[in-house]
Order: sequence, then C-alpha cells, then structure tokens
Amino acid sequence: MTQLAEMLAKADEHLARACPHMARLVRQHGPCTLELRPEPFQMLVRSITAQQISAAAARSIVRRLEASIEPAGITPAAIAGCSEESLRSAGYSARKASYLLGLAQEALDGSLDFGALATRPDDEIVERLTKLRGIGIWTAQMYLIFCLGRPDVLPYDDLGVRQALRNFHGLSELPRKPEAIELAAPWRPYASVASWYCWRSIDVKVAQEAV
Repeated sequence: MTQLAEMLAKADEHLARACPHMARLVRQHGPCTLELRPEPFQMLVRSITAQQISAAAARSIVRRLEASIEPAGITPAAIAGCSEESLRSAGYSARKASYLLGLAQEALDGSLDFGALATRPDDEIVERLTKLRGIGIWTAQMYLIFCLGRPDVLPYDDLGVRQALRNFHGLSELPRKPEAIELAAPWRPYASVASWYCWRSIDVKVAQEAV
C-alpha cells in the first residue's frame, strides 16, 4: 500500500467515526480516491488560468496554450519563452499573462524551488506561494492537497466546502471562516479528505437538481 493510500484509508476510518455527515458520505461514495497531480508548475498555471472564468473556458485556453508551445508542454522554460502577445492570443488577459510570466521566471531562476518547498510545513508553503502574483490562499491550499497530498488542509473559503457545511448543519447562509473552522473541527487531522467528500456531495446534489 502506498503512503497516500494508507493515509486515505486512515482518513476514511477517522471521518466515519468522528462525523455523522462524513460517515454518510463515506458509505455513499465509497473510499476516497483523491489523486495527486505531480507537476506543481502546471497546476499553478492551470489555477491562474481558471480564475474568474468557467471551467470550460479555462480548458479551452489551456488547450490553446499547449498548442502554441508544443511539443514542450507547460514548463517554466516554455512559458518564459512566450511573449505577452502570444499569451493574449491564447486567451489570457494582460494581468494573467503577467502572472504566468512572473511565475515562470521565478521557477527558472530558482527563487521558487518546488522540491525544497515540498519539505516545508503547510503554513510556510502557503506563505511562500501567496507571495507570488496571481496566487491566493485557495490556490496554495489546492497545491497542498493535490500536489503534495497533505492530509489536514481545510480550504475554508472554498465555495463547495462552505455549501456542504451549510447543507450538513441546516444553516441559512454559507458559513464564514471562523464558523467553517469550528464546524470542521471533527474532521481533523484529515480535513483534506473531508473536503474531497464535500466536493462529491455538492456534485451529487447539483446532478439531482438538474434532473
């Protein structure tokens, strides 16, 4: 059993025991199948791309970006070799283009060392990533969960997590950060996995409402 698989199994056991809402979701959806995305630079590029636009639009832009730099793929060198005009042609705003070029330059000159970053505690990683233009706390938290497999990350501002907490507890409004942290306390130390189940619960609810 891999380290990730072992962590997920322990998380499912803990969540099913500690939280009735999670127990229901574990029964409904089965074992957590969270998958890691091993390319941190690519993930950050995709996260910047997706800001404030639909998922479909983001996918289209990324496809155009990949086509413009093939066969290199989304690497720091390939992005750094793009002009702002070529990024604009792929569908990026001037601001997002500057974010990508800045991210690529930091990765190339060693200011941003993903290998070294992966050895640091969660809070230090968030602090470092949010110093980058275009990277906020939510993106840093997604990096922790999906690139590094950190088990106890609570993306308290994530809409899906807040919607799930509202549904679980019958709240009239989406919980703000302090309330979300309090309500999610039973999930510790596996808040990342609990968040995955929250996203699954919202997916199912949206599908049911569409029928």
